Amino acid sequence: MPQDGQTETDGGERPQAYTVRLELADEPGQLLAALKPIADNGGNLLSIFHERGNITPRGRIPVEVDLECPPDRFEGIVDALRGEGINVIQAGAERYGEELSILLVGHLVDTDLSDTLHRIEESAAASLSDLSLSAPEGTDEPSSARLRLATRPGQTEAALESLRTIAAEKELHVIEPLTEGAK
Repeated sequence: MPQDGQTETDGGERPQAYTVRLELADEPGQLLAALKPIADNGGNLLSIFHERGNITPRGRIPVEVDLECPPDRFEGIVDALRGEGINVIQAGAERYGEELSILLVGHLVDTDLSDTLHRIEESAAASLSDLSLSAPEGTDEPSSARLRLATRPGQTEAALESLRTIAAEKELHVIEPLTEGAK
């Protein structure tokens, strides 16, 4: 019996946390259909982030599912999702535990917002979990974006430093969150 109260698999492996990012049609029953293969294959749901207001480039709803399962069952869960016709856009071990919100202000569209976001995720110990863009005067004028970043525990400052560097190169302003202990 494990000392920390977690269950073991037949091979003695303890459950690990994973995140699966899916694209679902905006139709009744799609979320339930996506959760069934997870449960049927030994996954335990931790959280579901289903933001119906956002649409992927293919016109689908992005859904992020955090689950835990023994490592030997994870690939089976992903295969079962795909076998049910569910588009799995990312599947992997959960690496992020802290969250922060940042504002970027400037010529976001002219400086290639997609490139900016891609570089943030590549260079920082962070994953973009949400984005809101505001361009009230059109895309030729300065705009603002609220980014919600999920960072690895203890890596928030490294993620912020990467973001500052990218923003400086693109002449964007960064409005940072207050951090713990700030006065």
